[in-house]
Amino acid sequence: MTRTEAEQRIAQLSEQINHHNFLYYQESNPEISDFEFDQLLEELIRLENQFPDLLKSDSPSQRVGGTITKNFKTVEHKTKMLSLGNTYTIEELIDFDERVEKGLGRKDFEYFCEMKFDGVAISLVYENGTLARAVTRGDGYKGDDVTENVKTIRNIPLTVKGPGIPENFEVRGEIFLSHSEFQKINQQREENGEALLANPRNAASGTLKMQDSSIVAKRRLNCYFYELLGVDSVQTHEEAIHLIEKWGFNVSPTYRKTNSIQDVIQYIEDWREKRFTLPLDTDGVVLKVNSYNQREELGFTAKNPRWAIAYKYKAESAETELLSITYQVGRTGAITPVANLSPVSLAGTTVKRASLHNANEIERLGLFEGDFVHVEKGGEIIPKITGVNESLRKPEAKPISYITHCPECGTLLERKESEAKHYCPNASECPPQILGRIEHFVSKRAMDIDSMGTERIRALIDQEFISNPADIYDLEEKKAELLGLEMSHDQYELEGEGLLYISVEKALFALTEQLSFKQIQDFLSENVALPLNDTLRAFQEQIRKWKKKVPSNTGMVDYLIASLKDHQLPKLEDYVPVAVVLEIFLGRKVDFDTILEASKNEGTVHGILLKLNLELSDQLTERIKKLKANTFQEGVVKNIMEGIAASKKQPFEKVLFGIGIRNIGENTAQLLANHFGSIDKLKEASSEELLEINGIGEILVTSIHDFFAQPENLKIIDRLKTHGLNLEISEKESTILGNALAGKRILASGKLNHFKRDEIIDTVKAHGGQYISSVSKNLDFIIEGEEMGPSKKEKAQKLGVPLISEEEFLKMINGDSQ
Repeated sequence: MTRTEAEQRIAQLSEQINHHNFLYYQESNPEISDFEFDQLLEELIRLENQFPDLLKSDSPSQRVGGTITKNFKTVEHKTKMLSLGNTYTIEELIDFDERVEKGLGRKDFEYFCEMKFDGVAISLVYENGTLARAVTRGDGYKGDDVTENVKTIRNIPLTVKGPGIPENFEVRGEIFLSHSEFQKINQQREENGEALLANPRNAASGTLKMQDSSIVAKRRLNCYFYELLGVDSVQTHEEAIHLIEKWGFNVSPTYRKTNSIQDVIQYIEDWREKRFTLPLDTDGVVLKVNSYNQREELGFTAKNPRWAIAYKYKAESAETELLSITYQVGRTGAITPVANLSPVSLAGTTVKRASLHNANEIERLGLFEGDFVHVEKGGEIIPKITGVNESLRKPEAKPISYITHCPECGTLLERKESEAKHYCPNASECPPQILGRIEHFVSKRAMDIDSMGTERIRALIDQEFISNPADIYDLEEKKAELLGLEMSHDQYELEGEGLLYISVEKALFALTEQLSFKQIQDFLSENVALPLNDTLRAFQEQIRKWKKKVPSNTGMVDYLIASLKDHQLPKLEDYVPVAVVLEIFLGRKVDFDTILEASKNEGTVHGILLKLNLELSDQLTERIKKLKANTFQEGVVKNIMEGIAASKKQPFEKVLFGIGIRNIGENTAQLLANHFGSIDKLKEASSEELLEINGIGEILVTSIHDFFAQPENLKIIDRLKTHGLNLEISEKESTILGNALAGKRILASGKLNHFKRDEIIDTVKAHGGQYISSVSKNLDFIIEGEEMGPSKKEKAQKLGVPLISEEEFLKMINGDSQ
């Protein structure tokens, strides 16, 4: 192919790919398959590699990703990304309208109505027509720079062309993962034996922060845009929306301009049911005053604009049966009861669980076993029980009794008089609490062992490899033992009395032969609203249609149905007791009561088998292996070992923060590390010595002394020393150049001419100061660099924090001032 022919073909391919992207994302009406689309893209990439001078910055090929981002830079928003006030009734909406009329002193205003989408807010800045920066909402003042990942989203323009394009402008929108894409991803994860993603919103948020943009590109994120900033010629929101549509930005076609609050109410009614047909979740409507001049007149409250509000649709309600209650243990030991419900359709989804919050809530509702309860989806997200239909209560039903012992470790629960929650006090041995402490220890801000994610940590805890931070470093001697451990616990659930349950799909996968896990998962997805017994009977019928080992497979399901009936264990929708499944395999080798006892307070099938300690045939081992989750493979173990080795280089302040002394945050850990220089000197410090340090109070002193008073903590510290962790300031860290900044808390903001970010931090420390990472009233001063963020500066001025120039700072540390 000649260069001229290549140029023509590249233009043709680019036009075709952009056309199909438009049909897929804007119209939801693709004309070609994913495979055919990928073939076009691969041909384009081949030609651009062959003729690199023909590659354009806005080519569709530039969306495949490949950039690796280890850290996402924090960027300040030029204009704050506002949150809106919420209203839940038409009366409140009318009150809002009256406030707008009163604020303007007239009735000649319009509203612009948009659906309120459940995604991730994003700000895109364009410079000279090219996407320069993409930043998340963050705290409204500043967010994370996720530009490389956003560039992979196929319906976000990389360049904007045409007459009248401003030199600089900003558009804002909501990045989301459509329901169909979310289901595709989870289906693929299921086939790969990976943990399923929880919901589309969290999946979109997590995808946007992935380090590898090529993975982000495969997720097919989407975006709806709803705001334009930085274009002075635009006078209304309607003009702005039409303008960004013209420029090629994807705007949801659900908007409507209205002339009165009654028109707004009609819009709300029009979308009350229709919203469930949209490709993403939505929980309400946003209405904004259309005129920008009128918005300026109305202004803001302390938190929200006076010219906009969000109307939340009232939660739908349904009635269903309470099957059982399970109790979840949080990382701090707090116990949360969860109601397991007979499946019921609510707000477009099937609900099977609802939070009960605490013992007071159970008592307030007056719950009895087997009650029929009213369920709502609060804010369209979290189901909750709002009442009981006592007329359907069975005569023999007993009131629900709150558990007295921890379902995870069996410890007697405690409840302080002033608190609603029960707590497990067994912080050192209770698995979820151990998990929380170790997650903190390995986190990025502490020891930064990123190869040890939550599921891997949980597996290591449950199988008794680790119970405290020091145990992590013993793993270096146990590489061989790690191979084959179950890595995911998503298939398991612990019942209130501590019995282990397993997902129905895993149970059926193990009990049957020649059926794929995906076949079973698809069948259960299609029959999600059926009660368990009906589901199992329907599954037998499906086996007959599939014609796969019909007598054997239907017979095994019969065994399961009969066993569930015979043993009468508590019901958990979507789960069956592991003991019941294992009895079908092991009934000739061991009695049911022994299996049941082994399954109490156990986290995996692997753990139960270790307790039973049976000789199993290879065939039986393979059948039971199908019950297990994904396991640790050689690559996983290798990454963990490398992460552990690298963590030993973390400085003392990181280790001090990581060991988790209550009330010691990053800044305090840095302050204590610099002041005392070693863990031993900190351990021996008296209350008076600690209180002499600027920023250390009585509560922190008590926390430090309580921590070092526990023999177990001292053993852990000794073991960490033995493993070579830095428990004292290294020679490099302890460089002292003076004490001009002794006792002072300092922040630098904006661009400095004499220091890079790390250099200014080191300089502050070297002169006896403490570097603080955010604006607070406790700062002694801020070094104001060029282009200091206006919001940060305004906050500092409000708090009365002095601002000094870089030159003044240099004089200070050189002894020329103060």
